[in-house]
Amino acid sequence: MNKILASFLFAAAIAPHGAGAATRLKELVSLEGVRDNQLLGYGLVVGLNGTGDRRQTLFSAQSVTNLLLRMGVTINPLLIQVKNTAAVMVTATLPPYAEPGAKIDVTIAALGDAPSLQGGILVMTGLQGPDGQVYAVAQGAAVLGGYAAGGAAGGAAATQVVNHPTVGRIPGGAIVERAAPTVKIGNTVRLQLRQADFTTAARVAEAVNKKFSAAASAESAGVVAITLPVEFQKSPTEFVAQLESLTVDSDRESRIVVNERTGTIVMGKDVHIAPVAVMQGNLTVEVQTTLNVTQPAPFGAGTTEVTPQVEVTAKEEKARDILLKEGATVEELVRALSAIGSTPRDIIAILQNLKSAGALDAELEVI
Repeated sequence: MNKILASFLFAAAIAPHGAGAATRLKELVSLEGVRDNQLLGYGLVVGLNGTGDRRQTLFSAQSVTNLLLRMGVTINPLLIQVKNTAAVMVTATLPPYAEPGAKIDVTIAALGDAPSLQGGILVMTGLQGPDGQVYAVAQGAAVLGGYAAGGAAGGAAATQVVNHPTVGRIPGGAIVERAAPTVKIGNTVRLQLRQADFTTAARVAEAVNKKFSAAASAESAGVVAITLPVEFQKSPTEFVAQLESLTVDSDRESRIVVNERTGTIVMGKDVHIAPVAVMQGNLTVEVQTTLNVTQPAPFGAGTTEVTPQVEVTAKEEKARDILLKEGATVEELVRALSAIGSTPRDIIAILQNLKSAGALDAELEVI
């Protein structure tokens, strides 16, 4: 418990609230229209060692038939077995400004009932965007983070599976064929804050106006519009590069994040708590039943009787209490709770009660 509370204290100490160290705009904002694009494709993985789709996965056999037909081989899909072939979904992310010839990573995932993609090779697969256009073509050997050992003859008990052998990754496995749809930089640049905040947006506009002779204004908590200075009209890329190097003291609301499944709590060190008293005690009720067996004498008349003996024990620990004065911070709360032996789950329950009582000046988010 001491180690967990020590980690909790460390997490609270490294998460400041309010204006902290200056942060580059590169980490705070992104250009409107400059974004990633998701790609999707359907393909076949071949070369598997008997770990492909089973016969009930009909679309695998149909896909093999269509592939062979394009190569001049005609075959009935009902007459073939595809133990060494698996149908997969192929996904990739096309970054902004990606030009034809660039390589991107792809991920493949079994679509049918193939138990493993180990040792397989993805056959040439087109990756489409939401508009139906092919933006990249993927092919290559997959790298898996796991494996499946054993065979169908031995049943499920004779098979050992490590990690997830039905999902693989092909580093640099796709070649970009069509340029990514990206907005060109014009005379106006719009910055989108990754964390919308009115104070931060106003500080970004102020920093830009102080550095350049540009008309920057915060349109909302999430967007700052900037008109390019005259000297950068023909070189907007250089202007954006200088924008990214500007530093701003970002601001954010106080927030406490609680993960009740793992007992993890992350909160800012300077989150304030209103004057409050916290009392904690445990009541334990234990019920024990003992069966007493009574038997008659040998060769005597009578029957065996079983008599239950029920014993109820109640134990209540003395209530442990702490008193927080005006201006108390979460660091003082954690130290006080640690002193009275509270566990992380106890702290979660106390934080929820403090929020309900209106004594916690922060948003409580449970994930």
